[in-house]
Amino acid sequence: MSIDMSQFHQVFFEECFEGLEAMESGLLTLDMGDIDSEIINTIFRGAHSIKGGSGTFGFTVVAEYTHIMETLLDEMRDGRRKVTQPAVDVLLGSVDCLREMLTAIQNEQNVNNASVAKHKTALEVVLNGGSVAEEPALPVEQEFTSEEVSFNDAPDVDEEESVELEEQGWKIAFCPYLDLLKTGNDPVRLFRELNELGELTTTVNIQDVPGFYELDPEECNISWDLKVVGDISGDEIREIFNWVEGDCEMEIQPLAKAVKLPPVVKKIDPEPTPVIIPNNPAPKSVEVKPKPITETKKPDSQDSDNEAAKTTAKASSIRVDTDKIDTLINMVGEVVITQSMLGLVGENFSMDKVGQLKRGLAQLERHTRDLQQSVMNIRMLPISFVFSRFPRLVHDISSKLDKKIVLKLVGENTEVDKAVVELINDPLVHLIRNSLDHGIEMPADRVAAGKPETGTIELKAYHRGGHIVIEIIDDGRGLDKDKLLAKAIEKGLIEENNLLTEKQIFELIFMPGFSTAEQLTDISGRGVGMDVVRRNIQSLGGNIEIISELGKGTTIAIHLPLTLAILDGQSVAVGDETYIVPLVSIIESINITERMLNKVAGKGETFRLRNEYLPVIRMRSIFNVHSGNPTKSKEGVLVVVEGQGELCCLLVDELLGQQQVVIKSLEANYRRVEGVSGATILGDGSVALILDVPGLVRFSIR
Repeated sequence: MSIDMSQFHQVFFEECFEGLEAMESGLLTLDMGDIDSEIINTIFRGAHSIKGGSGTFGFTVVAEYTHIMETLLDEMRDGRRKVTQPAVDVLLGSVDCLREMLTAIQNEQNVNNASVAKHKTALEVVLNGGSVAEEPALPVEQEFTSEEVSFNDAPDVDEEESVELEEQGWKIAFCPYLDLLKTGNDPVRLFRELNELGELTTTVNIQDVPGFYELDPEECNISWDLKVVGDISGDEIREIFNWVEGDCEMEIQPLAKAVKLPPVVKKIDPEPTPVIIPNNPAPKSVEVKPKPITETKKPDSQDSDNEAAKTTAKASSIRVDTDKIDTLINMVGEVVITQSMLGLVGENFSMDKVGQLKRGLAQLERHTRDLQQSVMNIRMLPISFVFSRFPRLVHDISSKLDKKIVLKLVGENTEVDKAVVELINDPLVHLIRNSLDHGIEMPADRVAAGKPETGTIELKAYHRGGHIVIEIIDDGRGLDKDKLLAKAIEKGLIEENNLLTEKQIFELIFMPGFSTAEQLTDISGRGVGMDVVRRNIQSLGGNIEIISELGKGTTIAIHLPLTLAILDGQSVAVGDETYIVPLVSIIESINITERMLNKVAGKGETFRLRNEYLPVIRMRSIFNVHSGNPTKSKEGVLVVVEGQGELCCLLVDELLGQQQVVIKSLEANYRRVEGVSGATILGDGSVALILDVPGLVRFSIR
């Protein structure tokens, strides 16, 4: 009976990508010169797990590559090798290479062998102390002197006539410890790999097997004497048994000493060529410099961002805390009990049971809401799923820019909906790249300005009301308002006599094609992206704002809803239409008449609220609604809402009530409509539009 291993592939790949993230995080926290055994052991375990799983599933190219990484990490772990920046950079590049290999295998594509060979060479360079890997030593039977030997000049001699060759290969005494099977190792798999190297003969020793009633099926009580025949190196044998290192006693010996052959053997090479081997081959250290390693790493680091984003976006499963599952099961149990009670009421229903029916329905509503909340909690993931990839991004780009930058992560355990986690990565990448390139100054400039040589970027997440706020804070040069204005006027984006507030000036950077970069780089500065960043965040139902002080730094705050699936809303009537206003955006509601509004020539209408004049948006005019009672257009309810830190008033006909609504994307099913963030289906089957409050606030300001 064979087991279909492909059914476990998805779990294997997910664990591999998690292991790679842990390895990358550990490598970035290593201190140069110091050996932190705990961190190195974490990195080593990640590599060892990937190697073990890859070998089990037959992904030998991954297993072989990871084995070289293990060797380097093992030397660091044992103190035989110091932790150096070149070694860490090569290991980071190897993590990228592994990620590419696993992604290709997961997508059933060919592995990029050229990239694998390049990174493998870089690893071997570090293992060999900075020189290229030496050529493999010739077997003893092929030892020659430094003289030139031509295969054509020697007489034809049969091998049998020259010498009787002894059998080539290895004999192995393999005695596993009792708990070998409990570690997940399988001797049969080892034998299968040995058999692929050559002809394998096994002899089983069963003298230590206990009686049937004393036998423990999870203990390994047998040992083997193995003989594998073929032209096999000792390293190949030892590599196979690396899987069980520390879990067995083993002795490996050659079958026989190799016999020195005569200089002429016709079967060695069909094309006779002279072989020249110098006595003291010099290592070609001149050909290997740190620069090629850096050059191979540059595209990899960028590709790794993309691959990581793809991997996250394609993730089809999430890990859920068992406490959340238990809560969900309890809620389901409560719903079943309530449903059973209502069923009994309905079987012999009479009017005297109306009170009992109402209580049952109220209880069912409460349990349904709790059940819905439990399900939504299952979709909530910590924002660390996004934050975890940025230390590597900051490390690579700061090294490339010759800047000293520290990234601080705050609020990594703040939870947000899975859909938000998948979609917020690209905007954050662009904003952090801008902070690295434009925000943080060069070390010399920072010292001249009286700042620490090392700049700081803080990535912070926290809850505020029904939203999650993500802030990117840097202590760099800040935004120059005069420079922004001059650039906008130069590009014809605004008129020269326009009077803009500080906030409006900062928002100029979100205009398409706007950039103040004096030099284009492959990191940022092309004026492409900031408008896309805001558009992507708005598509998530969020908004973005900037606070900056010249010479002090910049804070970019992103406000996003906790979930993209359900929201608490206030139903409002405008004519015969119903609209939903997100409850978290509402400050208060006021009954008004027409004369309570103030008209501003050329600017629309305002309403005075506690000595502050707020812009008024007539919803009938915005959405071109002419139905309903015409008297309602002259009086109604002002709903005071907040968006992007600004207040405005929405004039509606009346308030209908509060309810939770399921959000349906309008853009995916129709097209983007300004002032509308989505739609929902009401209890009576009609469709109601969900208002985009930040968009309406921006409209009122214009």
